[in-house]
Amino acid sequence: MNLTLIAGARPNFMKIAPIIHAIQKAQQGGINIHYRLVHTGQHYDVNMSETFFEELDIPRPDVNLGCGGGTQAEQTAAIMIAFEKDLMANPTDLVIVVGDVTSTMACSIVAKKMNTKVAHVEAGIRSWDLTMPEEINRMVTDTLSDYYFTTSETANRNLRNIGAREDKIFFVGNVMIDTLLANMHRFRKPDFFDRLQLENGNYLVLTLHRPANVDEADKLRKLLSEIVNNVQGSPVVFPIHPRTAKMFSDLNMVINNLYTVEPLGYLEFNYLVQHSKAVITDSGGITEETTVMGIPCLTLRDNTERPETCTIGTNELIGTNPSNIKPALDKLFAGRWKKGGIPPLWDSKAAERIVNILSTIL
Repeated sequence: MNLTLIAGARPNFMKIAPIIHAIQKAQQGGINIHYRLVHTGQHYDVNMSETFFEELDIPRPDVNLGCGGGTQAEQTAAIMIAFEKDLMANPTDLVIVVGDVTSTMACSIVAKKMNTKVAHVEAGIRSWDLTMPEEINRMVTDTLSDYYFTTSETANRNLRNIGAREDKIFFVGNVMIDTLLANMHRFRKPDFFDRLQLENGNYLVLTLHRPANVDEADKLRKLLSEIVNNVQGSPVVFPIHPRTAKMFSDLNMVINNLYTVEPLGYLEFNYLVQHSKAVITDSGGITEETTVMGIPCLTLRDNTERPETCTIGTNELIGTNPSNIKPALDKLFAGRWKKGGIPPLWDSKAAERIVNILSTIL
């Protein structure tokens, strides 16, 4: 059995890593399974992708297609052209795509046009917000996929509603949580932690990258002002996404308790989260990690494709209106944030389940 694994952006590596480890374990058990890792190059910043190979103990990719930069359409086209050539030269039994980035959709389209089966890991999640490029990527990929590996019953239901066959839907759990639980003992304190005199449980972590929050100077200024003015003087550590960095620089804001740092590797970032009082974010994946680590999470979005982080976990949707931030932070500092729990099958065995299923059905 020959598999082609697709990775292109930071979240992909966290999802691909446990699948690779599960394949290696199956190989050691005598199962005839081989894989090829294709890196599309969608994220080309070193801290956004390159460090992950070493930190997550996965081999270097067999090829890097080098398709970073450009508009949505330009990047999609570049990935499709490059991956078509690669797939023609390296036929496979199954292309495995993960998550919802541009690479996921682009490689799914190419594979199906070449009559190659596609498996989607993290299938079926929906925000129902078509202003998000990721939502379009999810919808297209799920329409084309032959096998669906899901993180929740909500995702299963979404797939049934679009006509996916029951025998092609596999509720396996969350591969990103596989990676989190496997690496908790390896989390590494960032170099700046002691220099900034951060104390466990007495600082907040902030991440922002979505266009609705960072592409308008006035909106970004208001969000940051509301955050730093309502954390009771606590430090706010802001690993700044390349998308956000230029806009933030143009604001010329000087805020004593806001500390901007470069994007962090996986082990350092999760150390920072694990020891924080709370996380404020507009990411989806981070809400899953905070749920498992029991860290309060305030999400600056009006919707989420991961509702279980709210209904079961520690996450709450605050929305994108800056005026919603103060009441949420008042609740946090009053000690009234919910404890949360861990969703079913988020137990570090999702990738093992995926490989066992593939060994049976292929």
